[in-house]
Amino acid sequence: TRVIVAHSLGTVVAYEALCANPAWPVDTLVTLGSPLGIRNFFFDRLDPTPGAIGRWPAGIRRWTNIADPSDVVALQKQLAPRFGNQVHDVLVSNGAHAHDANRYLTAIETGQAIAAGLSPH
Repeated sequence: TRVIVAHSLGTVVAYEALCANPAWPVDTLVTLGSPLGIRNFFFDRLDPTPGAIGRWPAGIRRWTNIADPSDVVALQKQLAPRFGNQVHDVLVSNGAHAHDANRYLTAIETGQAIAAGLSPH
């Protein structure tokens, strides 16, 4: 597995699993509609516990975070301020279904992030 794509609460699970397993051969993380950046609810309770900046999962070379401006689950739309400037934050429009996984998965920007992770280094 070279790319992990996670949506909503799955982004928290994927992040913690990647941090706990630095030897996994995953080099790209794509988060969709992620609540990871929400202080006092998710961010401050992550394992490993973040300082001012959350820990970057070892082995990950690329992290693309995709959020709809109207997605209430992804309250903190940009993860770069929480996890470092290496996170590539992208906004998309999912229309009236802001948090819908299908809308996120069919967005051109999601396909581009996945393709970048699958391309030769």
